[in-house]
Amino acid sequence: MNTTLLITLAQGGGNMSFIIMMVVIFAIMWFFMIRPQQKKQKELQNFRNSIGVGTQVVTAGGIYGTVKQISQEDNTLIVEIAKDVKIKVDKNSVFASAPSADKK
Repeated sequence: MNTTLLITLAQGGGNMSFIIMMVVIFAIMWFFMIRPQQKKQKELQNFRNSIGVGTQVVTAGGIYGTVKQISQEDNTLIVEIAKDVKIKVDKNSVFASAPSADKK
């Protein structure tokens, strides 16, 4: 009877260590994968909110340009990509600020 009780306790302890291991694995994944991604998304959103006229940007399609006009109603930007060539892009398609093309 004592051996049965010991086996049952040992099996229960194994289940508890499995649960602890799963919690530790999830915590590691959260710190190394999910948290940095959330931080990048927050920085990107802050950048998009701080875009002003004259800001140099890169669109999702890889087009470099300078913001000439901002429309808050439909959340778009007018971006000048060459002299007198302007395109309308969604503000959410802007991913990064662009260094000046003159600087190398």
